[in-house]
Amino acid sequence: MSHWIWSSLDCGMALVGDIKMTNIENVKYSKKVMKYFTHPKNVGEIKDADGVGKVGNITCGDIMHVYIKIGKKKTKGKEKEFIKDIKFRTLGCAAAIATSSMITTLAKGKELQQAIKLSNKDVVKALGGLPPIKHHCSLLAEEALSEAIYDYLRKNKKIIPKELEIKHKRALTTEKEFENKFKK
Repeated sequence: MSHWIWSSLDCGMALVGDIKMTNIENVKYSKKVMKYFTHPKNVGEIKDADGVGKVGNITCGDIMHVYIKIGKKKTKGKEKEFIKDIKFRTLGCAAAIATSSMITTLAKGKELQQAIKLSNKDVVKALGGLPPIKHHCSLLAEEALSEAIYDYLRKNKKIIPKELEIKHKRALTTEKEFENKFKK
């Protein structure tokens, strides 16, 4: 496979109440998380992407790249931009891959203003929950999407909404910490 999705696994199964859970990395995941981990949607890279978001987590080492292609459509007489296509490449744990897949699923087809508002809480809810120790993966997925949209708006000299500027500054801080930790 030319796309990278990687996770180290130590798999076991457990039954918790009526919900079958999977134990990976000593963390219990729901069936929906496992579905998006084992059969992720929107995997890959868009070679001529309009925007690319690249983020990482200094604590766990996860790395996510989100690629977006923007389309235009008329809505109520106004031309609106929307996410026509979206792909991801992730190096990380099961939760990192599942949240990457879910953020792309949630964002695909959305107008940019709607996609900007997607949060890590939306990702966690759509996945039917995440273990608290893995919530940082959903935040990373939100940041990767936000960075891709930011990249598109910046490159095309478009107005960047304040909420997106705030997310971008947070991502830059994390990026600098990541680079400092792993400098040669």
